[in-house]
Amino acid sequence: MGSRTAFFYGTLMAKEVLFQVIFGTSTVSKYNIQTVTQTPAILHNHKRSRVQHCDYPGVIPSEGHSVRGTYVTGLTDGDIYRLDMFEGSQYELKTVRVRLLKTEGDEATGEGNVEGEEMETQTYIWIDDKERLEDKEWDYATFRKEKLHRWAGGEPEGEF
Repeated sequence: MGSRTAFFYGTLMAKEVLFQVIFGTSTVSKYNIQTVTQTPAILHNHKRSRVQHCDYPGVIPSEGHSVRGTYVTGLTDGDIYRLDMFEGSQYELKTVRVRLLKTEGDEATGEGNVEGEEMETQTYIWIDDKERLEDKEWDYATFRKEKLHRWAGGEPEGEF
């Protein structure tokens, strides 16, 4: 088990995608779950937006906005290398402070969130052209339902 941590706010919130990147398989196994842990968390003073014509979001610093995601522990240097390759040149890994969530409230408004311990970690900040970021929030539930199968194999959830 590694000592690195990260905050993920987009496609990597899905265990299937995270495991595909770091373990080479989207299968959630007992080993994977014991090695890498995910905890709901919130990143303040940043904004998550949809990237034009893409399934994934970008996050940029933005006073007064917050982004809900997952705080991941147990990552190795090798995992971070693979994540860097996955994220590509559109993002830069930067140190941030997140708050773990004891209780998750409404994702859109944050109402009902109960924040706990503050943790220093790293996250991928959008450094590409900001004009490519839409003025619209990226939605994790929609990604899981409509797009996850493209990223981790399998069939889309629900009916279309």
